[in-house]
Amino acid sequence: MITPQILSLIKMAISEDLPGEDITTRSLFGADSYIQAEIVAKESGILAGIDVACEVFKQIDPNLTVEKLLSDGSELVPFNSNIRDPKSVLIKIKGSLFSILASERVALNFLQHLSGVATETYRYVDEIQGYKTKIMDTRKTLPGYRTLEKYAVSVAGGVNHRFDLTQSVLIKDNHILAGKKNHFRLGELVTNAIENNDSSIKVEVEVENLEQAKEALDNGAIYLLLDNMEIPLIENIVNLANGKAVLEVSGGVKIHNLQEIAKTGVDFISVGAITHSSRFLDLSLEII
Repeated sequence: MITPQILSLIKMAISEDLPGEDITTRSLFGADSYIQAEIVAKESGILAGIDVACEVFKQIDPNLTVEKLLSDGSELVPFNSNIRDPKSVLIKIKGSLFSILASERVALNFLQHLSGVATETYRYVDEIQGYKTKIMDTRKTLPGYRTLEKYAVSVAGGVNHRFDLTQSVLIKDNHILAGKKNHFRLGELVTNAIENNDSSIKVEVEVENLEQAKEALDNGAIYLLLDNMEIPLIENIVNLANGKAVLEVSGGVKIHNLQEIAKTGVDFISVGAITHSSRFLDLSLEII
């Protein structure tokens, strides 16, 4: 998964943290100091970004021995030195003390952030196990991190929405408002989007009420985004579409109301919080 774009991000992160030498380690130890270390979980979660973390070590020092012990999507449990559960040790590293400590923070930043996204995604996915509804991400991602964050969503069982503005049409509220200013009805916007794009391009329409949903469907929309709706309205639109359109719910989604939304029979629930509000998972590098 280390694409040129991801490699560029890794190199940028390294140069940000290590523009010269680590003056702390240099002032304390000889250049030939050798250690072994491992990255361990300090709390439960879902692993994501292990290849990125390993690449950080390799970029700083190709001579390091880096052993990946788990794969992305693995369940993590807190490390206990008395038990040493295999689900708690992610990576083992051997080699230069200078190189390992210079790599530590950058590797952990990637690993903790992406595992945090995966862990938060899995909380939502797990909440609606047994329903046909799937959890979907959004484009609310950190600049430069979209590929990695969407990857973390996918390894935790989430579904990726469009990656960028070129992949599909999404007629949102501002398009609809701009249309009104220019004397276009919603139905005309839907027709324009369908006629002015290749048939392989998905056309999605954001609607806020039953009337907009009906107008979009009557003009050929087969994918509706139901924005900030109460459950009775969602149910009405599910009945209106009658299986003829893909239905996605967005806005006002919290972990506590997921099942209620899923029970309506919609296809997707999109959640910006799984990327923009996830916290770092507690992981650490320990010298052994």
